[in-house]
Amino acid sequence: MSEKCDQNCSACSKECSDRKEKQTDFSVKLNAKSSVRKVIGIISGKGGVGKSLVASMLAVLMNRRGHSTAIFDADITGPSIPKAFGIRDKAKSGEQGLLPVESRDGIKIMSINLLLESDTDPVIWRGPLIASTIKRFWADVVWGDVDFMFIDMPPGTGDVALTVFQSLPVDGIIIVTSPQELVSMIVSKAVNMAKKMNIPILGIIENMSYLKCPGCGREINVFGESRIEEVAKEHGIPVLGKLPIDPAIATAIDKGLIEDFQGDWLDKTAEILEK
Repeated sequence: MSEKCDQNCSACSKECSDRKEKQTDFSVKLNAKSSVRKVIGIISGKGGVGKSLVASMLAVLMNRRGHSTAIFDADITGPSIPKAFGIRDKAKSGEQGLLPVESRDGIKIMSINLLLESDTDPVIWRGPLIASTIKRFWADVVWGDVDFMFIDMPPGTGDVALTVFQSLPVDGIIIVTSPQELVSMIVSKAVNMAKKMNIPILGIIENMSYLKCPGCGREINVFGESRIEEVAKEHGIPVLGKLPIDPAIATAIDKGLIEDFQGDWLDKTAEILEK
């Protein structure tokens, strides 16, 4: 028993000899016609830091490296993945379950926006219904054979993160942040949740890290000096990459052409995922 133990076994994810009650198994079985080798969660402590962008770019990058790749859009109330890939088709049902929509280059995608009549229809649901949808995306969607599945989660440490961590076999998470003063607190919340849930943390990616001057090539710290190295060291996790503020990336997203992005910013992350 840890010296910090408060005897509240129901709120603890650790296994120990002094545990007074058996843990409830919330895991959900994957669709019988599917096989997923690695499940990677993409999370952030706050919104607007580019979490969906990172999930999309990593899926594209791993697909380019010859891996079968999928994106599980768990941001039920704010889905953006189909837009980034220019997908307008809707998901269809097959004999074995719901079929994901494939992008131009073959990335399998499932998002609530692929089930709505219109992309602008709001999803006004309470937590239990959202959690149920997350589980159904795992159990009812015929993903087929997938090497890397990236789960794009909504910001924060609420219902969706809890459902994903408890119900799906997450192999690790990547935390996305930005170079602002609040970064330490925001990253700490995500790190602490992952540790309490016994989810491996693969590292941190900093988005909007700098702007490269088109004239002289100098890197300009638009949001101030980055503290990502300091924060990563504090938590004992690696910095996987730094993404610049690049108008070309924004344009690719707006046009649904994220599969055309060019850049080596996440190559280190791809190499780590392949190990």
